[in-house]
Amino acid sequence: MSFLRKLMVTAAFSAAMFVNAAYAENVKIALVVKSLGNGFFDAANKGAEEAAKELGGVDIIYTGPTKATAEAQIEVINSLIAQKVNAIAISANDADALVPALKKAMDRGITVISWDSGVAPEGRQLHLNPSDTNLIGETIIKLAADYLPEGGDVAILSASSTATNQNAWIDAAKKVLPEKFPKINVVATVYGDDDSAKSTDEAKGLLKSYPNLKAIIAPTTVGVVAAAQVVTDANLIGKVNVTGLALPSEFKKFIDNGASQAVALWNPIDLGYSAVYLAHDLAVKKEEAKPGATLSIGRVGKVTLDDTNSAAMAPPFKFDKSNIEEFSKIY
Repeated sequence: MSFLRKLMVTAAFSAAMFVNAAYAENVKIALVVKSLGNGFFDAANKGAEEAAKELGGVDIIYTGPTKATAEAQIEVINSLIAQKVNAIAISANDADALVPALKKAMDRGITVISWDSGVAPEGRQLHLNPSDTNLIGETIIKLAADYLPEGGDVAILSASSTATNQNAWIDAAKKVLPEKFPKINVVATVYGDDDSAKSTDEAKGLLKSYPNLKAIIAPTTVGVVAAAQVVTDANLIGKVNVTGLALPSEFKKFIDNGASQAVALWNPIDLGYSAVYLAHDLAVKKEEAKPGATLSIGRVGKVTLDDTNSAAMAPPFKFDKSNIEEFSKIY
């Protein structure tokens, strides 16, 4: 083989190795959601893709089960371990049930964080709350109380009975009742499992069981839409106010028709963005998640971890007739 030909072959081989190395260097971050087909999580994925583009060399695997169960999420986690992803950022259907699978992932060198709905500390390196738990709890009660000056009976329509975030918010909400909202009486808490059909049935059941009900509070974007549709269909607009946590784009029509006076939420795009940013920096930059550590979340700012390695992103934002039109065009 001539010297020139040898040189060309060597150059071609080197180029191929460079391309393969560059491809291999792409960081695979899995954004695991409670269930697919949920507008909140679809919006979070937009933020995840934004962070991936900004960081460079990052591939997002957007995945989750079709049903919001821990068992289905465990199957997803095991699949991701087999794919040898670099990081898993998960919104958990159960704080404890996922721990063994996620510990297995960490044992294999995979970075694990939870976001939105947390995993028990032993099953992740850090948790990103969308907002302060106590503040969210007070907010969802205040959204009902502000439009019930005389007080009255309210009920809560949550996601699953094991959902870490909803359970914490509901506990926080009930704690502030005696001091701040003594006229509000929570008569029931039911669970729609973030399933539209089941949430609809649970909302109908509440109206039947509690004829004096004044408000339904749903701290879940699936449940709040289902409840508002039930109130609309039952011709109870003006009699039962539906409130809670909602995506403006999905909920605008219920603010417009009066089934709801106001709802709240944080920006799910920012939440997905921040989760990927944190997962990347732990996996690639080897940032250490420890109490007191201040970590970057890119354009959103910074967060400081507490003694459970948890941090909160931003306060919830209220949407009503004055601003729902504007924000419904964004998310």
